[in-house]
Amino acid sequence: MSVDAALSSTELHFLSITEAARLIEQQRLSPVELTRAYLDRIEAIDPQLNAYLLVTADRALEQAKAAEAEIAAGHYRGPMHGIPFALKDIYCTAGIRTTCHSLTRADYVPGFDATTVTKLYEAGAVLLGKLSTHEFAHGGPSFDLPWPAARNPWNREHFTGGSSSGSGAAVAAGLAPGSLGSDTGGSIRNPAALCGLVGLKPTYGLVSRSGVFTNSFSFDHVGPMTWTVEDCAIMLQAIAGQDPKDPASAGRMVPDYRADLTAGVKGLRICVLRHLYEEDVPVPASLKAALEQAYDVLRGLGAVIEDARIRPASDYHAVKITGAETELFSVHEPVLRKRLNDFGADFLGRALGALLISGADYMQASRQRRVMIAEMAPLYEKYDVLVTAGPGPASRLDAWRTLNFWQRNSVSTPFNVTGGPALVQCIGFTDDGLPLSMQVVGRPFADAMVLRVAKAYEDATPWRRRRPVLEPGAAPLPAPPVPAPAKAHVSQARRDEIAAICKRAGLTVPEKHFEQLCATAPYVEEMTGHLGRSWDFTDEPASVFQFGR
Repeated sequence: MSVDAALSSTELHFLSITEAARLIEQQRLSPVELTRAYLDRIEAIDPQLNAYLLVTADRALEQAKAAEAEIAAGHYRGPMHGIPFALKDIYCTAGIRTTCHSLTRADYVPGFDATTVTKLYEAGAVLLGKLSTHEFAHGGPSFDLPWPAARNPWNREHFTGGSSSGSGAAVAAGLAPGSLGSDTGGSIRNPAALCGLVGLKPTYGLVSRSGVFTNSFSFDHVGPMTWTVEDCAIMLQAIAGQDPKDPASAGRMVPDYRADLTAGVKGLRICVLRHLYEEDVPVPASLKAALEQAYDVLRGLGAVIEDARIRPASDYHAVKITGAETELFSVHEPVLRKRLNDFGADFLGRALGALLISGADYMQASRQRRVMIAEMAPLYEKYDVLVTAGPGPASRLDAWRTLNFWQRNSVSTPFNVTGGPALVQCIGFTDDGLPLSMQVVGRPFADAMVLRVAKAYEDATPWRRRRPVLEPGAAPLPAPPVPAPAKAHVSQARRDEIAAICKRAGLTVPEKHFEQLCATAPYVEEMTGHLGRSWDFTDEPASVFQFGR
């Protein structure tokens, strides 16, 4: 099998999964040549983007040769057969280093694969390597870690979004046609939006989390990041399904995600959650204008568009951060006690904030989450999907400060709380060429409907024809300096209380990290104040134990 004469090697790295799969099935494109094209592209471009932490070139070529032989023998497995992909470096890979972009895991080589990795291998896919992330899929962008932060291919001075940062950069720049990311509060959708991709946070429980390093047990989702909606559907098809190794895995039949992908939106009812980006998390005028144009496109395709409201973004922020930070701290507590200084400053500036969250706060957040999920039912009954702004446009890398995490609400976080599918896609660009995005949200397990609406919009617009322009051999940019800790404005009495909390937790916290923690305290107190304290003893939390399914 060889490359079709109509294809040049310089075009291969920008083929969509859909296009490449069709050519491979027809034996007009060699998986080996496709894989080599990506490896060449990575070598030429990645030094200026830092998307990859590890390139598995030998493994990739071995898998590509095996795929090519199988296909030539008539054993075609499906649309991922012979297709290269890459992984956010929190996915365990047997015999391949899995660092979580942290010094504390710099030499960790698991003896097993994550379930999703196994599924992609079974589909015949080809692993190109492991991608940059924020430390343990949480703190970042960070400039004090063993590997540099990924950069946005549309403007290298700007942020990729996180925490699936390398995934966003790699797919946008043609360093991989698709990747797996993870999303606890927006970590698939943020980089997909800022890098101009399609990124899907599937319904909670649809895709196994087994073998993926935990950020938050109750908020983590894993899913695909691709260039097109159909590519996203193809990857989702390969990884979805019940997994007995994941206690949150849902026992649901997996539909054919491409079956109704081109059915269009005529007659569908679409709800616009305008308040999220006009009032709660104000976005630039360029994004507002692009959203109005996107709604016009959907109307023109026959959809019925109406406005509605959910709770303010700050309410969802309080529930998610209270719950997720508590869980994250519990995961890392043993290592924090022993190796606190081996973590990056931004990770510590987030994780240590959980010391200021009480057990009562955690339980009230879980109770509030159950109410929030129930509140979505009338919207799910009335509308086929909800739409709102996606994150972005991308800010400069050097603009990030850890305190932003505690201060700022998010347009992504509400849909981690409610747990249904949420997808971002590109809807245009700023005047200086940074992607703008829309978010499409569905009821639980209506992932196919979300993909269908996104596909209709994508097919009616020109945005998939524009790629970032990158020059091979461009000089890497210097890393921004590590920001100084925020200055805390709390009383000495409060400082003493926080010091006592750290001591009780068995943590020795250096002065700079202690100062950052003290600066966090007022924001934690404001956040937990959103949770409410007037609960009846019958009000159940969202996390309820049950046997079987």
